[in-house]
Amino acid sequence: MANTPQARKRIRRNERRAEINGNRLGRIRTFIKKVETAIAGGDKAAAAEALKEAQPEMARGVARGVLHKNTVSRKISRLTKRVAAL
Repeated sequence: MANTPQARKRIRRNERRAEINGNRLGRIRTFIKKVETAIAGGDKAAAAEALKEAQPEMARGVARGVLHKNTVSRKISRLTKRVAAL
C-alpha cells in the first residue's frame, strides 16, 4: 500500500486514467470492427467509408498515448489493403 500522499494521489489518478484510456481503446476497436464487418459483407463503399471514419480515431489514439504510432500505422495499412482488395 502507498505510504506517501503523492503515491496515494498517483493511485487515484491512475485509476481514473485507466478508465478513460480503456474507453478510448474501446471506441477505436468499435470503429475497426465496423470496417471489418463491411469487408466481411463485401460492401466496398461501406468499408471505404468506415475506414475513412476509423483513421482519425486511430490517429487520435496515438496522440493521446493510448496506442503506439507504429501499431496504428500497421493496422491502417492492413485495413486499407483489405478494402482495396474488395
